[in-house]
Amino acid sequence: MAETYEEPRVLAIILGGGKGTRLYPLTKERSKPAVSFGGKYRIVDIPISNCINSGYKKIYLLTQFNSASLHLHISNSYNFDRFSNGFVEILAAEQTLEHSGWYEGTADAVRKNFIHFKTQKPTHYIILSGDQLYKMDLKAFMNAHIKSGANITIAATAVNRQDATGFGIMKIDNENNIKEFMEKPKADLNIDAWKIPKEARDPGLPEEKEYLASMGIYIFDAQTMEDMLGGENERYTDFGKEIIPLAIGKKKICSYTFDGYWEDIGTIRSFYDANIELTSDQPRFNFYSEVKPIYTHPRNLPPSKINKAEIDHTLTSEGCIISNSTLKNSVIGVRSIINEGCELDGVIMMGADYYDTREDCAAYKKAKTPLTGIGKNCKIARTIIDKNARIGDNCKIGVSKKKYEDGDHGSFYSADGIIVIRKGAVIPSGTEI
Repeated sequence: MAETYEEPRVLAIILGGGKGTRLYPLTKERSKPAVSFGGKYRIVDIPISNCINSGYKKIYLLTQFNSASLHLHISNSYNFDRFSNGFVEILAAEQTLEHSGWYEGTADAVRKNFIHFKTQKPTHYIILSGDQLYKMDLKAFMNAHIKSGANITIAATAVNRQDATGFGIMKIDNENNIKEFMEKPKADLNIDAWKIPKEARDPGLPEEKEYLASMGIYIFDAQTMEDMLGGENERYTDFGKEIIPLAIGKKKICSYTFDGYWEDIGTIRSFYDANIELTSDQPRFNFYSEVKPIYTHPRNLPPSKINKAEIDHTLTSEGCIISNSTLKNSVIGVRSIINEGCELDGVIMMGADYYDTREDCAAYKKAKTPLTGIGKNCKIARTIIDKNARIGDNCKIGVSKKKYEDGDHGSFYSADGIIVIRKGAVIPSGTEI
């Protein structure tokens, strides 16, 4: 008789993160997962698409800050048919008779939602982050977890000693069992004993990548998740800092090495760099895949109209109107309006949620304020322009050698040398930043 195999009942949980202070001001009016990315997408589309492409269509998204924009995006983007039994559902922090406070950490967010998860009767949980850029076959990850007999499996990426200071580092044995876990080892600490054993080392890894760093992506057996978050462990709130170290020695924990491109996009600098890299000849993250696409909101916008322009290494989204301008190494979002004579270099323009109506145009002209988009003869470089911004004529932004301290400067924000024009900001004609 052939051996029967029961498919695991997998529940995917995407952690929406906290206040997103490192991505401020992009997170002033929206949560981190809802921030625009790649012209037409949102950051949350990446982990959701990884789940769908891997065949896991029961997805919960946990968030508690500025979730209105995220709710709207999810409801407009992910509607499964009745035969798939799939869903993408947001669980914002809520008060119940058992819990009255906010999510206090990643583990606490999962614990407070067990009442919702258990109705799906999962055998396994996949825990994903809402602010990472990568493509992973989660089914292969799950198969490796089941084959190993582990209770918990942690996805890991190989890093060098310098980068190890920014991650949770794992010590493994020859069979990928995790024996110790260290959170962000200081640069002067000797961690030679934590190097990847030769027997467990992927032969394709670069020599300098000698340590395994946690990606913050986990698989838990359902019973193990309940054991580690319940009882006397209820005082522990974070997976990486508390739950995982606590489980070592009590549960069988294995590592799963992911050798593809992976980037944490939790800061303005990393967000900017990840977007701009999409414009290179061969970006490490590939949107151009028919087999494993990245899904998002289908907007039914018209094609972009280019009225004589020079465009080099630039992504342009739907519904744009670009007139007699020069664009280089830039990402242009939906409904972006760029008027004649502009020069953009290294610009992330998130576009707009709407087109100006005739009434809007008449009112703006009467008030002598710019229309939505970029006016005539503007020079802009190394800048992120958030949605619905209105930039007047003859503006210069990010092209001078002037340096600003990180922080709020009224009409704009500066972070690591990158200018951020706020959502809905009005920049008068002739402004120089």
